Amino acid sequence: MRLSFCAATHAGVRRDTNEDAYCARPDLGLFAVADGVGGHAAGEVASRAALAALEEAVADTRGGTPDSDWPFQFQPALGVDGNRLNWAVHLASRRVGTEMRAVQGREGMATTVAAVLIPDATNVAPEAAAQWLGPGAPPANAIPVTLAHVGDSRVYRLRGGSLARLTRDHSWVQEQVDAGAMTDEQARTHPRRNLLTRALSGAYAPVTDIGLATLEAGDRLLLCTDGLPAALRDAEIEAIAGGQYGSGPGETACDALVEAANLAGAPDNVTVVLIEIG
Repeated sequence: MRLSFCAATHAGVRRDTNEDAYCARPDLGLFAVADGVGGHAAGEVASRAALAALEEAVADTRGGTPDSDWPFQFQPALGVDGNRLNWAVHLASRRVGTEMRAVQGREGMATTVAAVLIPDATNVAPEAAAQWLGPGAPPANAIPVTLAHVGDSRVYRLRGGSLARLTRDHSWVQEQVDAGAMTDEQARTHPRRNLLTRALSGAYAPVTDIGLATLEAGDRLLLCTDGLPAALRDAEIEAIAGGQYGSGPGETACDALVEAANLAGAPDNVTVVLIEIG
């Protein structure tokens, strides 16, 4: 398996500071984005602290098995990588709480997180792939990728030129969309679109969505904070994420996504990580 990636982040055109952060650790198979909230630099502290803890936990559990000495109760249904990410998000939330209590005035700071853990394809046992992929025979080259997210940062998969969202936002507007009270288009511009129903805010046991997706040769995974879909529609993201370069020499598809979001009036910080499987 050949893996390549790009990443880019920007404050956007309406914010003075960038409270987003990203992690790109191909050596661990870990990629993540985080969108901090709290103001007065606290959002920036929250997002960076969460991703530092995420990296630490994933590194510490590398090579783990169901019989390893886990720092919490192992959940067989999540698989090894699901447990690794579950613990990592727990640790990230606790680290946010530690940072919040360390300095007066950080009360209420929090962060979203969206992360993927991509195993080495040579180490994916066929029975493990079958477990995650469900009924039916998976493609011979399919790689099971574990996802974890809290908040409204997203993970998309681009396959054959078609973009599909793999995560569901933990937000008030998403609940309205799910209930049929609002369309996706209305949710994009609603005044309460930034109202989260879940975030990492120091809780010892955050409620984390853990899921699985599959990757095949030629697929791309896009991780992004909410500033990207707030500025660009899915069709626009799909067209740019499927390209190779931005508008200038040496620019990547990530640069092009951020540039397009800013040209569209990005109302928030914009951070993207794009991974391609060769």
